[in-house]
Amino acid sequence: MEIGKISLKNNIFLAPMAGISDLPYRRLMIRFGAGLVFTEMVSAEGLVRDGARTRELLLSLPEERPLAVQLFGSNPTTLARAAALVEGVGDLLDLNFGCPVPKVVRSGGGSALLRAPLQVAQIVAAVRQATDRPLSVKIRSGWDNQSINFLEIARICEAEGVDAITLHPRTRAQGFSGHADWDHIRQLKEAVAVPVIGSGDIFDADDALSMLATTGCDAVMIGRGGYGNPWLFRDILDRQAGHLRPSPRPLERLAVAGLHLELFLEAFGPTRAAPELRKHLAWYARGVPGAAQFRSEINRLPSLAAMREAMEAFFTTAELAA
Repeated sequence: MEIGKISLKNNIFLAPMAGISDLPYRRLMIRFGAGLVFTEMVSAEGLVRDGARTRELLLSLPEERPLAVQLFGSNPTTLARAAALVEGVGDLLDLNFGCPVPKVVRSGGGSALLRAPLQVAQIVAAVRQATDRPLSVKIRSGWDNQSINFLEIARICEAEGVDAITLHPRTRAQGFSGHADWDHIRQLKEAVAVPVIGSGDIFDADDALSMLATTGCDAVMIGRGGYGNPWLFRDILDRQAGHLRPSPRPLERLAVAGLHLELFLEAFGPTRAAPELRKHLAWYARGVPGAAQFRSEINRLPSLAAMREAMEAFFTTAELAA
């Protein structure tokens, strides 16, 4: 698959997710086969003001390439300046017009822009002029069910020069509740000439293959379905090749959770690794007998060493009982 001048090894992408798609997470998903990974959502205002925390979101390694950097904001000039500032970081630039988080919406960014088509046009035009890298946008179906306007927004973005469009077919009002309307992805694919990336409700390989088949989209984007489940990328690629693998056993989950921990330590050190790992360990334990008690235990443990001991005991016991 190609987006602009970038050739990708496959069409299974990792979504940009605030608080999730950090460097360790992206490195892990690359190892399981992700064809393209996105940074967390990066504030254009923070970049222009040279905020240390914002800059930290851009930490990357060569093994991630090609890497997509996602920016959010509401001011065309600021976003254009931010695009220039990240010129040497990623290979593709993505603009967020879909985030439903209240803090982002109140600032005029994310899905708030779905109610401002003219502003969307100005933003895309300004950023397109600021960079010659491939440019994509991520949108939702609309603000609410009374204002479904994804086709209008997509056509504006295409006219202003984007190279791909990702659609999460829920409204801002839905957040992540209810079901993603995949038919919106099909409609978008029929309406634009640039590649369309489908997102929403992909939790297993069957979901991904079904989205590709029923909507005609060019790629799928994995978000919440990948929490504690990097095997999802491998499974989708296997299914595309006609293969089927069994679900990971507890000791395999332990090995990958341990690798994830090592990647955290390498990137951020032990002080930050422990709190970051807790949420991921809870996800790695899903579906394993005794997961609820394990989650409660790791949330109380004070040290990284204690967490290591608990995870090894939990997954080893589950393996012996399987």
